[in-house]
Amino acid sequence: MTIRKWQSALVAATVLALLGCSPSEPARRNEVILLTTTTTQDSGILRHLTDAFACKSGLTVKTIVAGSGDVLKQGARGEGDVLLTHSPQAEQNWMAQGNGLSRRLVMYNDFVIIGPQGDPAKVKGLKPVDAFKRLAAAKAIFVSRGDQSGTHTRELGLWKQAGIAPKGQSWYRETGQGQGQTMDVASQLQGYAFTDRGTYLVHAQRIGLPILVENDPSLYNIYHVMPVNPAKFPLVNVTGGRTFADWLVSPEGQKIIAEFGKEKYGRSLFTPAAGKSEAEFHSN
Repeated sequence: MTIRKWQSALVAATVLALLGCSPSEPARRNEVILLTTTTTQDSGILRHLTDAFACKSGLTVKTIVAGSGDVLKQGARGEGDVLLTHSPQAEQNWMAQGNGLSRRLVMYNDFVIIGPQGDPAKVKGLKPVDAFKRLAAAKAIFVSRGDQSGTHTRELGLWKQAGIAPKGQSWYRETGQGQGQTMDVASQLQGYAFTDRGTYLVHAQRIGLPILVENDPSLYNIYHVMPVNPAKFPLVNVTGGRTFADWLVSPEGQKIIAEFGKEKYGRSLFTPAAGKSEAEFHSN
C-alpha cells in the first residue's frame, strides 16, 4: 500500500469511528458513485447523508458535485451509479432517454430572492415574476450562477415568464460558480441573487443579504433520486445505486433529512418528501 492510500484509508477509518462504525467493518470494500448538485454540498446535507449511509450500509460513497445540468450529462455517460438532483424537467428528459431505473422524490425546500438591505429596486414582498420585472427595469445588479444548474434553470424560467432576456445586459452578472460563491459575489457587489433557502441559511450571516422574496408556490425546490440504468451502462454498481436510493426514501433516511439543520438554525433546511407526487407541488 502506498503512503497516500494508507493515509486515505486511515482518514476513512477515523471518520467511520467518529460516527460509531468500527474500522473492522467491511465499510470500504464497495464504492457507490453519487452524482449530485452543489446545493446539497453547500448546504451541508450531502456529507450528513453520505456519512450516515456509510455507517448503515458498509458502502463507501464517492461524491461528484456539479450543477444539475452537468450532473445529468455525466449520468447520461454512465459516470456514476445514482443521481440526486433538483431540475425536474431535465430529469424527466433524462429518464425518457433510458438513463435511469426510477425517479423518486426525496426532499424539498424552496428558492428565495436575496438582495441589499436597502432594497434599491424595491422588490421586497413582490411575486417572483414581478420582482424580476422590477429588477430589470431598475437595472439592478443581479448575480446569476450561469452554470445550467437546477437553480440557474429555475431562475431562467422566471426571467422567461417575466418576458425578459437578461443575458448580455450590463446589470446581469454570471459567475459560472456554485451557490455559495455566487452569493459571495452578490454580497461584494451589493446585488441581488436567486438561491435555495438551505444554502442561504448556511451562509446568511457571512453574506449579509436579507431574503426579499419568498414563500411563493412557484419557488418550490424539489429533489429526486435516480439510480443509473445498468441495461444501458453495464459497468455501474446497480446494487449500490439502488441501495442508496432506497435508503434515502426510507423512514431512516427521511428522518435524517427532517432533522438536518434544526439544532443550528432552528428549522430543518429540507423537508422530507418520499411518497409524495410532484403534482402536489404544482397544484399549490
